Amino acid sequence: MDSEDDNTDDVVEGPLDDDAQPHGLCTVTYSSGDRFEGHFTHGEKNGKGKFFFIDGSTLEGYFVEDALQGQGIYTNEDGGILYGTYVDGELNGPAQEFDGEECLVFRGQYKENNRCGECWLFNPDGGSIFGEVNKDGEMTGEAIAYIYPDRCTALYGSFVNGELIAARLATVIFSKSGRPHFEIVPNSPLYSYDKSTSTCIATHTLLPDPYESQRVFVADSLIKGAGQGLFAKTNAEANTVMSFYNGVRITHTEVDSRDWALNGNTISLDEDTVIDVPQPFDAILRYCASLGHKANHSFTPNCRYDPFVHPRFGTIKCIRTLRPMQKDEEVTVAYGYNHESTGGMGPEAPDWYKRDLEEFKQSQAAAADC
Repeated sequence: MDSEDDNTDDVVEGPLDDDAQPHGLCTVTYSSGDRFEGHFTHGEKNGKGKFFFIDGSTLEGYFVEDALQGQGIYTNEDGGILYGTYVDGELNGPAQEFDGEECLVFRGQYKENNRCGECWLFNPDGGSIFGEVNKDGEMTGEAIAYIYPDRCTALYGSFVNGELIAARLATVIFSKSGRPHFEIVPNSPLYSYDKSTSTCIATHTLLPDPYESQRVFVADSLIKGAGQGLFAKTNAEANTVMSFYNGVRITHTEVDSRDWALNGNTISLDEDTVIDVPQPFDAILRYCASLGHKANHSFTPNCRYDPFVHPRFGTIKCIRTLRPMQKDEEVTVAYGYNHESTGGMGPEAPDWYKRDLEEFKQSQAAAADC
């Protein structure tokens, strides 16, 4: 560290040797504002110790002659943690990284502080990217794979810094060591990054998502007056991603300023963006690249909306099971309208939702009286 090159302004708390160097268990605050707490031998860090950097990050481990050696733990200012192997103060060897929510985000190798070799990138939603990083430590190459949450379905091909360029459907087979092997599905179509805009829902509107196609299908809903619905194609365990909700990206202001009749297939993505599947793309003959908008509402749903980073659509929402589901069971979600009354007009929601809400409240009250 630069703060150690000129130590005239360093503040030492702890025992000193005859040359006024820290010797023993000491705390040294450097002129940069960084602080080190640990064991010293005649001014050199030797033994267990921990850096507290001015930006809020920390680094701890075992030091030998001023350099971190062996296993070290780096915690960044956001709470993310890197568990790595250090040689002479640099990352060299296997490492794992977790985000501030304690979710694994990286597993692989480092060389001279850069990622190298075959590595894994993990998304909190269960998806992952595997491949050999380039000289800059980026997931860029012709043999990279995005692996869906089932860890069986993949898109294998060209990526640039983790972004899908062109890939084909593949089946994942894991060796005993845990290394994945990818078998390209014959006659697979080509998939590419296809994030929507405010006017374009997708370039290839009739190219289904291969993972979603294995799990759901569209048919007439069992819910009265609901039109079409989404159904499970196979049995599914709790916490299974079933479907994806892609659409054009519009603003909340646009949604709030128009009639409810135009908002039948909208879902909030974040504070700025709403995903919408407008007509005529609500018909599967015009759009079937994702099917999440076909799931109908229930006050006792079997699924929920979750954030998802999709290799083709970018950041969208997915539909994830709340409990185990049976084959042919209809997928339902809670649409999440505010139940609070607005200006004596009842909840801010479409008329059908208000009617269903009253019926649900009455049924709940009747059940409570029994």
